[in-house]
Amino acid sequence: MLPNLAGEIAALPRLRVSELRARFAAVFGESTPSHNKVWLVKRIAWRLQAQAEGDLSERARQRAAELAADADPRLSAPAKEAPATPDHYPVIRVPADERLPRPGTILTRRYKGRTLQVEVLEHGFAFDGQVYRSLSAVAKAVTGSHCSGHLFFGLAKKGGKP
Repeated sequence: MLPNLAGEIAALPRLRVSELRARFAAVFGESTPSHNKVWLVKRIAWRLQAQAEGDLSERARQRAAELAADADPRLSAPAKEAPATPDHYPVIRVPADERLPRPGTILTRRYKGRTLQVEVLEHGFAFDGQVYRSLSAVAKAVTGSHCSGHLFFGLAKKGGKP
């Protein structure tokens, strides 16, 4: 990449959106409705590089057109999955841990005046209608910060001993 081109591209993120929109119009020869700064920076940087170092080859353009013609246009957004209910939790694969009680066991802990109950599942842990991959993930959801789930729920003593 040319040194002056690299400097020009490096300066793009420091521009305001209005300046980026003007730069976009100068580089592409047309205005843009976008106000997304990250998108504008990427598009302008791509165009500057393409102008300086060469654009796509004709063969690449033809292949892209072929792929676009073969693609099925999406007519609607994909359907969202139903949220997990206590009767039907999604299956999450978690390696077996000998320190954990059997699936079906309910771990109970009082925390800040609230009684927490976590069900040990075959592959994960159910808490408040969601399935977590680890006890540490449950502890983080409860406390807001990372901590050992085994320590938090009393399955291990400090120092790593059960």
